[in-house]
Amino acid sequence: MKRQLTYLFLIVAIIAICALFLTYHTFGNLEFALSLRLKKLLGFIIVGIACSFATISFQTLTQNRLLTPTILGMDSLYVMLQTLSIFILGTHNLASLSSLGNFFLSIALMMSVSTVLSFSLLKKFKHNLFLFLMIGMILGTFFGNISSFLQVLLDPNEYDHLQAKLFASFSNVKADHLLIAAIMVGLICLFLWWLAPQLDILLLGNDHAINLGIELKNLQLMSLLAISALVGISTALVGPTSFLGFIVATISYQVAKTYRHRTLFLTGSFIAILLLVFGEFLVEHIFSFNTTLNIIIEFTGGCYFIGQLLYKRNGHTR
Repeated sequence: MKRQLTYLFLIVAIIAICALFLTYHTFGNLEFALSLRLKKLLGFIIVGIACSFATISFQTLTQNRLLTPTILGMDSLYVMLQTLSIFILGTHNLASLSSLGNFFLSIALMMSVSTVLSFSLLKKFKHNLFLFLMIGMILGTFFGNISSFLQVLLDPNEYDHLQAKLFASFSNVKADHLLIAAIMVGLICLFLWWLAPQLDILLLGNDHAINLGIELKNLQLMSLLAISALVGISTALVGPTSFLGFIVATISYQVAKTYRHRTLFLTGSFIAILLLVFGEFLVEHIFSFNTTLNIIIEFTGGCYFIGQLLYKRNGHTR
């Protein structure tokens, strides 16, 4: 009953904030406002669900609730891949490639490279979390340095074109991308929903999971493919959003208070959508576009992350 009341509260809150976001200060131009704001709202829903499923699943695989897929430099990987594509192909060749083609190319590259890196590191350094974190941070720095070096060599016009793609923006989401992204995220989330019982067992530890019949390597590889795809779609759609997944996952654990991933997935998705829509409402109508949603997410997420580290350091268990 308590869980159902939590779901009901979150759904009512989402409906209320979405209605407020869509109708506030339309100044009689409701139809025009809806045409702009509905696109953003769909982007919030897709990105919120993708971040929730990806982060919670990744934390189960690594068996650490302070880690997110960004610890392996996935955001830096996206920046490097976008920089390489413009450096090698140029803006003219990229412009000749269809918008959907560029979208699929970004997702495919993110999936392939990040899955190989994640699976290799998870397999080799799973029992040494310190090395796992260090290698991930080193890779992120390595990708960032390559990006910075190539960006110096770019033509100023190409550099401006690149910068427009490297910052999270829900205002520039393309309508033809939303439908494709929604279908892909829906299918991948259904796959993780199907894997949820195995992820529940994995929380007992790798050895116990193997003893209970879980094929650990297959589960890790399939999960990492799905996680990489969700991160790739989310990043290709709106740009990097580093701390969103961490905020959503941590709050979900505290609200749901369960080990069952299906409950955590639902709770996390609701919380992510609520936070994104409320944050964008603040940006547009309270801060009058003097800041961006990504800055709010990064600042809040960074403070929250430091708070969680201090909380764990003081001897509190999860």
